[in-house]
Amino acid sequence: MANRTITFEPDDRWNAFITCCSRAPCGDGALAGIPVAVKDNISTRGIPTTCGSRILDGYVPPFDAHVVELLKASGAAIVGKTNMDEFGMGTTTETSAFGPTKNPCDPDRVPGGSSGGSAAAVAAGLVRMALGTDTGGSIRCPAAFCGIVGLKPTYARISRYGLIAYANSLEQIGPMARTVEEVSRLMAVISRYDPRDSTSIRRPYIHQPTTDIAGLRIGMPVEYFGEGVDPRVADTVRKAVGRLEDLGAEVEECSIPSMAYALAAYYVICTSEASSNLARFDGVRYGPAADTRKAWHDAFSEIRWKGFGREVRRRIMLGTFALSAGYYGKYYAKAQAARHNIIRDFERIFSSVDLIAGPTMPTVAFRLGEKTDPLSMYLSDILTVPANLAGVPAISVPCGTVDGLPVGLQLMGRRFEDELVVNAAAAYEERGAA
Repeated sequence: MANRTITFEPDDRWNAFITCCSRAPCGDGALAGIPVAVKDNISTRGIPTTCGSRILDGYVPPFDAHVVELLKASGAAIVGKTNMDEFGMGTTTETSAFGPTKNPCDPDRVPGGSSGGSAAAVAAGLVRMALGTDTGGSIRCPAAFCGIVGLKPTYARISRYGLIAYANSLEQIGPMARTVEEVSRLMAVISRYDPRDSTSIRRPYIHQPTTDIAGLRIGMPVEYFGEGVDPRVADTVRKAVGRLEDLGAEVEECSIPSMAYALAAYYVICTSEASSNLARFDGVRYGPAADTRKAWHDAFSEIRWKGFGREVRRRIMLGTFALSAGYYGKYYAKAQAARHNIIRDFERIFSSVDLIAGPTMPTVAFRLGEKTDPLSMYLSDILTVPANLAGVPAISVPCGTVDGLPVGLQLMGRRFEDELVVNAAAAYEERGAA
């Protein structure tokens, strides 16, 4: 129960927020009085929720997402909704209808996406913690680019009730903060079973991170250090894994052959699911007003053209094509087969190692407006999408810099072994980064 309020008037020169709550209620509990930012695709009762899109202009949810209910019960102060790539479709937060977010590490650089607003708010010190969502790296990418910690939990460990869907089988809500301990603390609050989400499981996260990793077996896939990865980023991450080895971990090289198909499979699956999920947005109840004098299909087409940005329209068309008669078997079915191969590769590797380590992103943050070609942007996701396809937990923790810009170490674990992933990240942060 909220029993007081805090005042929140940030100097948001980074455009991290779409909506700020100048007076935010808070109460008693595990996060009593702590300001927490929430990505703007997570429903908040009485607070506008836009998904970074004009198609949702005027939409104020009448209910809270499960994670928001849990935040309120913990006493946290929800101080605002953060900027994001429109409907989570992007790697830079530049596709937002509300303008791009800037990276606090360098305002001329992107913060990553699609949870760029949440990462920037944490990195700039506007909030201690934030919620993001991760469909193909959207928590880990901005965490790496902004030099903070971000955890994509095991699929099904966090309820998606109240999350405005982009790609149901891939996306997961997760915590972002400056330290592993605070990420773990937020994770403990939001990981509760929810019967309203049919994928939710009874697997609460009740954990205090430890830093003893003696005997931990870590695999380093050769594919994570090869073509397309900046050699300086690869070298920084190798040194970070070397520090884990100094702390008692056992490190060995491994391989994920199915990585060759991961990115293509991911984009077929996620755009197909987006095509279905976004069909509900018709401009009738909110968003730009539809011209009801026109035939329904004309009004529907016109309003979606006005309300959706270019990248969202592109992905809807790609997904609709992949699901269409005559092409379903050629694209969507093959993508699902590739996904199963990726899952099998992860299971094989995890039979001999406890964690997989590699770079979070193939490069450091690039300049605003630098990547305008969709293909080059999609290639930036190559190291993060496998964890979503396999449903495994993955964390990004800062491990150094290249040209003064942060580099993220990505650690992935077996399904439902989020605690072990967090422990290894905590060990590096506390004992390896020095």
